This record gives sequence, C-alpha cells and structure tokens, in this order.
Amino acid sequence: MLNLLFVCSRNQLRSPTAEAMWQRRPGISARSAGTSPHARRPISPADIRWADVIFVMEPKHQHRLQANFARLLEHTPLHCLDITDDYRCMDPTLMALLEAKVAPYLTSSVAKR
Repeated sequence: MLNLLFVCSRNQLRSPTAEAMWQRRPGISARSAGTSPHARRPISPADIRWADVIFVMEPKHQHRLQANFARLLEHTPLHCLDITDDYRCMDPTLMALLEAKVAPYLTSSVAKR
C-alpha cells in the first residue's frame, strides 16, 4: 500500500478532493490535512510519519511543513503541485489538474518500491 498525504491550508477544498480521488485507487491509501491551525484536519507529526509521499498544493504549504517538520521530512518525498485555491471541492477542473500533476510522481514512487 502506498500512503499519500495531500496538504492545503484549511483542508476544505483541494486536499479533500485529492484524498477522495486517490483513495479509490487500488494499492493506495490517501489522507488530507491542512497547515492552518484552523484547518478541518490540521496536519500532525503522525501524518508525516504515515506518508510515503506528501503532496502540497502551493509553495507556502511546502515552506510551512519544512519549517515545522524538517526532521520528519528527511526521508519522505515532498512535491508541490502548484494548484492555487481557485476551485470548489470535487470541481472537475481541479480533479483534472490533480490527475495530471500527481500521476507522474506515483509512477516513479511505485517504481522505487
């Protein structure tokens, strides 16, 4: 099982969409979290330890994770998808972007296992 963690700010739109999309895939377990303390589900050290690959939506999320969890991230791939907060949850355009941007990383992550 490949554990994917998707992160945005408030864990309301982008990362829950990604979690729902990728959770349905065979061989993949997905979670989502937010970097804000006011997120629906704030990210925790346990989330970082659980993840095989972490995807953040914007560079600011990557910087926050690196600032708060540097040691935990040392051996976990962290990728920025560059998806701005312009979409509703499960928006078809957002889903197409997520598919296009996440899939190439998964091909290489599965090959390394």
